[in-house]
Amino acid sequence: MHYRKLGTTGMDVSPIAIGAMTYGEPDRGHPVWSMGEEEARPLIKYALDAGINFFDTANMYSNGSSEEILGRALKDFANRDDVVIATKLRHPMRPGPNGRGLSRKVIMTEVEHSLERLGTDYIDLYQVHRNDHATPLEETLEALHDLVKAGKVRYLGASSMHAWEFARALHLQKQNGWARFVSMQDHYNLLAREEEREMIPLALDEGVGTIVWSPLARGRLARAWDEARSTARSESDGAYADLLYSAAHEDANHAIIDAVGDVADAHGVSRATIALAWLHRQPVVTAPLVGAGSVEQIDEAIASLDVNLTDDDLQALEWPYTPRYDFQGISDEAELDAIRARIPGMAL
Repeated sequence: MHYRKLGTTGMDVSPIAIGAMTYGEPDRGHPVWSMGEEEARPLIKYALDAGINFFDTANMYSNGSSEEILGRALKDFANRDDVVIATKLRHPMRPGPNGRGLSRKVIMTEVEHSLERLGTDYIDLYQVHRNDHATPLEETLEALHDLVKAGKVRYLGASSMHAWEFARALHLQKQNGWARFVSMQDHYNLLAREEEREMIPLALDEGVGTIVWSPLARGRLARAWDEARSTARSESDGAYADLLYSAAHEDANHAIIDAVGDVADAHGVSRATIALAWLHRQPVVTAPLVGAGSVEQIDEAIASLDVNLTDDDLQALEWPYTPRYDFQGISDEAELDAIRARIPGMAL
């Protein structure tokens, strides 16, 4: 495993990150595809043995169960100083006032809960899980800075938002001498390339590394077209996935998925390996998040690091793409609430 720096920091991370949203006790409120601790632990150990040191979770995943499972496994199987633990906050953790958001009160409360569940004294990368438009941005950024100065957090990261919002946050951090966001966790794959318009150029200019969620488009890029929605994950997403991968772009998506299959056959590897290899060729992509539910999926992800895509491969994979709706850039809270009402439990 060859490690790389996260953005312009000095921290070394594996170019594959394990997305721990996959792990969580089913009775803790997560969908049917989540894996309990007994199933998750061998996969976490396998990833560690393969050299993967980067693990991402969030307080909301299975209502804290993901953090608990990941924390116990890393304590048993790894040297804490060698691994990079990333988690997130913003979404509801309990009903009532101050149970969600990015206020100083919530941040100071939730970091303690995450530290306890993870069984660690510090979080390597603490990320805002979308913006909180009900809290002044300055309040959020100063509170996060205080966590870094207190030693409870090593680095700060952000996730899907408008590029102008991220630029404003970076400006305020620089202006006030606060710890800056070193990473952006965004939605990016062969079927969703809207981040190439503004966010990726911004990240390049600011020295920010990106961590990619849904790198396989909810499994669509790992299967042939007629099987592309056959996973438990994609089927359980329902209307959420329809928003991310609109039927309006079905022809383009079909062509891209067929191209992934052709390139995979030419290289003698899986479709998932090719889709991940494409991401490794893109600017500022530090690591895709792989929600590995099997040893084979971890092996496919690692194999992507050794695939050398040709110019012809890249042209075949990229030319069918058509511009689409920038779903992750929704910033209006009323619009988000309307979407949440249609899709209960949606992670927005």
